[in-house]
Amino acid sequence: MDERKKKVLQAIVQDYIATAEPVGSRTIARKYDLGVSPATIRNEMADLEDLGYIEQPHTSAGRIPSDLGYRYYVDWLMEKEKLKPYEEEYIQQVFSRKMEQIESVIKQATEILSQVSNYTAIILGPQLGKRTFQRIELIPLSPNSALMVTIINSRFVKHHIIDVPETITQADLERISGVLNAKLYGYALEQVKEATLKEIFEDLSNYKVIVKTIFEMIDHLTSDHSSEKVYLGGTLNIFNQPEFKDIDKVKSLLSVLEQDEILKDLLEANIPEGLSVRIGGENKYQGINNCSLITSTYQVNDEIVGTIGILGPTRMPYSKAISLVECVTEHLTRALEKLLK
Repeated sequence: MDERKKKVLQAIVQDYIATAEPVGSRTIARKYDLGVSPATIRNEMADLEDLGYIEQPHTSAGRIPSDLGYRYYVDWLMEKEKLKPYEEEYIQQVFSRKMEQIESVIKQATEILSQVSNYTAIILGPQLGKRTFQRIELIPLSPNSALMVTIINSRFVKHHIIDVPETITQADLERISGVLNAKLYGYALEQVKEATLKEIFEDLSNYKVIVKTIFEMIDHLTSDHSSEKVYLGGTLNIFNQPEFKDIDKVKSLLSVLEQDEILKDLLEANIPEGLSVRIGGENKYQGINNCSLITSTYQVNDEIVGTIGILGPTRMPYSKAISLVECVTEHLTRALEKLLK
């Protein structure tokens, strides 16, 4: 593609993103200083249409970018746009809040992506691998309560406050945790209940009430699927876009957003590629073939553990959206590493 065609295509993409209106040669000549006449621009547009980079919607005199046109723009013509200072400040403030649970961090990231982009945010919770029991600590807090600290995978820590009888001493708590650590170390959480419960209850027969409470907490951890969860934010944002006034498009898109397995497949598709932009028909599910999905993998200790993304119309401001996804990815990575260190 020669330079003039590139400039015409860039003008069409940028104008259509900004206005959602088909772009004509006179508009380009008036708004973009290309140094050529509307007639020359029309000729270039005809060539671009023949090449498949733009198309004519209905009987409009203007043209709009095709999926191929957006792809060429993203790959070769786009200049990344920096976030505005107030947006960067907002992101920084949200992530500076004290958050003690992985789920809280992910929810905050989802909120940021949806609010700043005005599109739908999708995040796949961190895949921390097989969750194995490492250690438990029981720390007295008051005469009738103790802090239960459960360490999973050597780096994932959960805290629970549990009730204990007033007669229980620190030595009792140390004995209970000592037996549990000896019996359960290295077990997958899902296997803990099948481990040696009878033997544990026999060894700790004087503390059956506390042991029962502890196993209830471990069972809660087993059923906590935050690491397999898909988080959605701003689900309805995309329907504010003019492309989605068609009720059939809305129904088709909602059918995708309601199926976690499809969303997981979409988010896992680019691992380990890092940043990925899939435009229109490049998305294999029919419900989102009128959308673009920008995703990025995030890490913990240099290991890819999940994916975040923005879903919007193909007419999205890619330069701004990519910068946003990259910024939130960096903050999310740092927040998780701080929480899990």
